[in-house]
Amino acid sequence: MFEHLTAQKPDSILQLVQMFREDPRADKVDLGVGVYKDATGNTPVMRAIKAAEHQLWEAETTKSYVGLAGDPAFSDAMISLVLGDAVARDKISAAATPGGTGAVRQAFELIKMTNPDARVFVSDPTWPNHLSILKFLEMESVSYRYFDDTTRGVDFDGMIADLKTAKAGDVVLLHGCCHNPTGANLTPQQWDEVIAVLLETGATPMIDIAYQGFGDGLDADAAATRAVAAAVPECLIAASCSKNFGIYRERTGILMMVANGTDKAVSQGTLAFLNRQNYSFPPDHGARLVTMILNDDALRADWMAELEDVRLSMLGLREQLAQALQQRAGSDRFGFLAQHRGMFSRIGATPEQVVKMREEHGIYMVGDSRMNIAGLNAKSVPILADAIIASGV
Repeated sequence: MFEHLTAQKPDSILQLVQMFREDPRADKVDLGVGVYKDATGNTPVMRAIKAAEHQLWEAETTKSYVGLAGDPAFSDAMISLVLGDAVARDKISAAATPGGTGAVRQAFELIKMTNPDARVFVSDPTWPNHLSILKFLEMESVSYRYFDDTTRGVDFDGMIADLKTAKAGDVVLLHGCCHNPTGANLTPQQWDEVIAVLLETGATPMIDIAYQGFGDGLDADAAATRAVAAAVPECLIAASCSKNFGIYRERTGILMMVANGTDKAVSQGTLAFLNRQNYSFPPDHGARLVTMILNDDALRADWMAELEDVRLSMLGLREQLAQALQQRAGSDRFGFLAQHRGMFSRIGATPEQVVKMREEHGIYMVGDSRMNIAGLNAKSVPILADAIIASGV
């Protein structure tokens, strides 16, 4: 039967990684892959993670299974981090997943199980894997306007108009903070309007929050998610620990379900059931480290301090790039870079301009001009600024 397999379309970002590796130029710049890098180009292990791993190595006595939904202590710690006290705990069910991607996949599986006819409204653009998973699961996706290519900000009027066409039984997928791939975020007032539309239409929000702490701070980045969860009768939240704890390869994520009208035993049992069907027991190592850090005052303080350094570093790079482009362009048309938040921004270059920057200047970014701000440093900022202007962006 395997002779009927057909070649799958290569992942564009992984292709870009390979092209970068094969490029012999010493001054090439990788702005494609979505991982945080420090000024030396390294993705470091955070101090608190190192310390927690050492403690775990000393104290751990077994590698036995934990549970279908993971360690309840991990769920409690992550619910506190993401939702705070916005929702009563007896309304929240949660299950650990293999990374944020696993949480997104399980959320889509849950939606399909509860309403096979559900449409999932997805921002234009969005993280490509959202659409890929929906297509694989044969679920209907509906695009809603989000990014304005002219202003490089949010097309909020278009967004609201499109979301108003949703109805009860549909799902609206929202980015909790640091929108990927654009970096353009909603204001608190705009979030209030989105909530009003959700309440008006009866659509269920699903929030993907993968960059908490990378934008304006841990609590500020969670504010929109908390406001939505507190206002609506039910919602789904897919959270990742890959970025803010720097544990990409440990695959640590969580799916939370807020269900005011459902018995918690039923909702919690459903999440455990879905885990069982997919991978049985979720990974525990990264989740245990996160739990240790969030429940230990010293580890948590050190983690928060290092995370704040990471956040401020990216903000500094944004400001440096915006200033460098202002000097070269003689205008503030790139000022949006300093206003965007998180690892990514989409600069509005055409695919042809992206290719030109890569071929002539060694600048590697995704074809839609999404670039990873964390891939920059003081040396590469002027190189990128020169390439952007020379390529006619």
